[in-house]
Amino acid sequence: MHRSSRPAGGVHMPEQRVSFHQDLDEIRDEIVQLGALVREFIPRGTEVLLAGDMGGALDLIEADDQIDALTLRIEEQCYNVLARQQPMASDLRSIVTAVWLTGELERSGDLMVNVAKAARRIYGATLDPRLRGLIERMSEEASRLISLSLDAYIERDASLGAALGDIDDTLDTIHGDYIEAIFDAHSAHDLGLQPAVQLALVGRYYERIGDHAVNIGQRVQYMVTGWLPEQTGAARLRARESSQLGLEASERDQPGDE
Repeated sequence: MHRSSRPAGGVHMPEQRVSFHQDLDEIRDEIVQLGALVREFIPRGTEVLLAGDMGGALDLIEADDQIDALTLRIEEQCYNVLARQQPMASDLRSIVTAVWLTGELERSGDLMVNVAKAARRIYGATLDPRLRGLIERMSEEASRLISLSLDAYIERDASLGAALGDIDDTLDTIHGDYIEAIFDAHSAHDLGLQPAVQLALVGRYYERIGDHAVNIGQRVQYMVTGWLPEQTGAARLRARESSQLGLEASERDQPGDE
C-alpha cells in the first residue's frame, strides 16, 4: 500500500520532504509486513506445541530466517534515511521508533521459535485440558497485544499505546494461573519434571511477547509526543539529587558547636 506524501489542500512540499515521506511510507509498510509475520507465528507456534507437530516445529524454526531478513532490510533502510535525510524533531522520532519497533517484533518472533523448540523437547508428553486451555488463552492474548500495538503504530495513536500496559495485565493473570496449573500437574505426577520446566519457559515466552507489545506502545507514545518512560525515572533521580544537595547545603550552613 502507498500513501500520498502531499499534504491536504494540495500544498507542495520541498522535494527532499516528499522523498523523506516516501521513505517513511515504505518503512512503515515493511514494519506492517513484519508484524503480520509475527502475528502468524503466534497461533502457528501454539498449534505446533499442542499438536506435538515436529515437522511444523522445524518449519517454523526455519521460517524465522524470513523475519530476520526483513528485520535487517528495515534497519538498513532506516539508517540510510538517517544518513541521507538527517531528519529532525518528529521526523527523527519516527525513524528511531521504526528501528525500536523492528527489534521488538523480531524478538517476539524469536520467542515463538523458542516455543517450537520447547515443543520438540517435550514431544510425547501429555498435557491435561487445563494446561492446554491456558496455553491457548495466553496465545490469544499475546496475539491480541501485538495486533493492538501495531494498530497504535499505524494510526499514531498514543492513547492506545499508553493503554497497552493495562491490557497486558490480562496476560499476566493468565500466566500466573498457568504456572499454578503446571505445579498442580507435576505434584499429581501427571507431568514430569523436564516437561514441566519446558512448559514453564513456554509461559514466560508468551508473557515476554506481551511485554514487547507494551514496549511498542511506549515507543509509539515517544513517536507522537516525544515522551519516554525513562524520562519519569530520570526526573525522579534529578529530584532526589537536588533534594540531597539541598540537605547537604543546609547542614553546612548550620552553626557548629561552640
